[in-house]
Amino acid sequence: RVVRVEVLAASRRGAGGTMFRNTFQSGFLSILYSIGSKPLQIWNQEVRNGHIKRITDQDIQSSVLEIAGTNVSTTYITAPANPRQTLAIKLPFLVMIIKNLKKYFTFEVQVKDDKGVRRRFRASNYQSTTRVRLRNPS
Repeated sequence: RVVRVEVLAASRRGAGGTMFRNTFQSGFLSILYSIGSKPLQIWNQEVRNGHIKRITDQDIQSSVLEIAGTNVSTTYITAPANPRQTLAIKLPFLVMIIKNLKKYFTFEVQVKDDKGVRRRFRASNYQSTTRVRLRNPS
């Protein structure tokens, strides 16, 4: 099984508005909290040949989200749910807690820097080499 999680965040206003633009941002800003009543409220879910469900993790005895599928391109979540919006997160750190299930996994974060250039960071455990690709913004 493979999992793909995407977080789209930007520090400038997008065409469709910004979700956390008027939110006080200090310390941590939680955008995915599996214990909450609606953990996927701001997330779009795509599920084909897989599932997204809340389960109890036996190691930590707490609720977690399990995103599992046969391919990273068919089962994933993206935020914000509206692709015309941005998250407008200005905090300098991204913290993710991911359990190693010894299965294929990938996540992607796209940011817009202070000059308006979109940058995408992708990490996975199914590629053995590190690549840095510079794209000419057009």
